[in-house]
Amino acid sequence: MTLLCYAIGVRSMTGFGRGVSEQARVRATVDIRGVNHRFLDLKLRGGPLSPALEEAISTRVRGVIERGSITVSIHLVRTAGAPRVNFQAAGAAHVQLSELARTLGMHGPDLALVLAQPGVVALADEDHEAPDASVLAATEAALAQLQAMRDAEGQALARELTARLAELDGLRTKIAHLARTVPETVQARLRERIDKLLGDQAIDPARLAQEVALLADRADVTEELVRLASHLEQASKLVTAKEPSGRRLDFLVQELGRELNTIGSKSALAEITALVVEGKAVLEKVREQVQNVE
Repeated sequence: MTLLCYAIGVRSMTGFGRGVSEQARVRATVDIRGVNHRFLDLKLRGGPLSPALEEAISTRVRGVIERGSITVSIHLVRTAGAPRVNFQAAGAAHVQLSELARTLGMHGPDLALVLAQPGVVALADEDHEAPDASVLAATEAALAQLQAMRDAEGQALARELTARLAELDGLRTKIAHLARTVPETVQARLRERIDKLLGDQAIDPARLAQEVALLADRADVTEELVRLASHLEQASKLVTAKEPSGRRLDFLVQELGRELNTIGSKSALAEITALVVEGKAVLEKVREQVQNVE
């Protein structure tokens, strides 16, 4: 049986699927539950199953799921086979019952009495019925249902993440606009402080320009804004990527936080600081949602 293949993008790690299949007098019900986990943690419950069947189930699950805590619960019910008559035992039982009837002066045994004797009628040997085909078919059905639920939740996650990333990009744009005014603001503040200290005394314009340039350089966040824009663009692409992106999104969230922290520490304007605080709040919401992405 071939592995299932799915077209995937942002997918939630949470979901549930159930599959039922009955083959070769074995009815298998397979439930698969998925919740958040940093890596792929697979647990098989139920059975008993052969080592080969357990390996086949594990291969199918790992073939379509990148990460998450996955619990596969298997319930087996064996249906009774058609009865079989042991003609040799039936003949022997009839002879013995007939001899007993003659000895006792009674009528010979009827068919019901013969069939009731031990060993005459037996059910088909159920122990030889392997559950593999039924369990694997039920597993495939459960996986398909699980992935459909994870995809549906993933679409909701994608919409939320797209909105939050756009919000962060809007804040980045505002910070970039304010950052362009930093040199003028720094110069005005420095001039104001000097005037308070020196009064009408003159100050060397070259020295003032040098101090302004030094302070403006310390407050320059151009590099951080460029990296912030790059990280946001990469994150937006991952939201629509046709492959599991949770780990990379988690990494980018850390990088976005690092850039925001640096901008906040270098900020020379209260307005920029306020935008950084707002950005951190939005980023935390992104972080929470990314924890659900496969």
